[in-house]
Amino acid sequence: MRSELFAQDHFEHQSRERWARQSDRMLRVGLGPDVVATKGAMVAYQGRMAFRHEGSGSIGKLMKKVLTNEDAPMMRVSGEGEVFFARQARHVFTVLLEGEAITVGSGSLLAFDDTLAWDIRRVGGAGLMSGGLFNLELSGQGVLALCSDGPPMILDCSVQPTFVDPQAAVAWSANLVPGIQNDLSMGSLLRGGSGEAFQLAFSGPGFVVVQPSEGVPAVRQG
Repeated sequence: MRSELFAQDHFEHQSRERWARQSDRMLRVGLGPDVVATKGAMVAYQGRMAFRHEGSGSIGKLMKKVLTNEDAPMMRVSGEGEVFFARQARHVFTVLLEGEAITVGSGSLLAFDDTLAWDIRRVGGAGLMSGGLFNLELSGQGVLALCSDGPPMILDCSVQPTFVDPQAAVAWSANLVPGIQNDLSMGSLLRGGSGEAFQLAFSGPGFVVVQPSEGVPAVRQG
């Protein structure tokens, strides 16, 4: 059988690394140790796997999920073999945390080592935005995988104040505490507005990862 489908680039790339990108849009994770992933992110696996709902882990987290409407349904993957993750053909990249922390939009989270701790954080100062904006903070020792709707760009927030559309913000340094920049005035409201009334405002030492799209929400509004 002959076809460009069978080009070498389309076959699985063998690797001894636990976390390995098969392409810029697909991730391979080797088990052993459990991995926690966004529900629906698994596209294939080889070996013996079990997939179970991953709960909040504590009453405090459960209450935060209920009160904030932060909905990041996750599953725990256990077993032996390898599992492949992807999400709507978005670009995939991994981050190794060595005792650090990072804040991510739940819409951009793909999977992470179960050694990492996570919690729900709220962006204050949302004003007219009912309930504010919410995201996830991951910390500890381990790897996480994020996805971006297109090639991501990293902005250094220590150079000058940085403002990002909430739906374009993939992740940012956990030490940064973003505020809400509100450009909405009564005059612009009466004229129909610009469609860019609210932005996340970052300032200080750290970075923010921005995707070139507003089509896939990176931070959920409560």
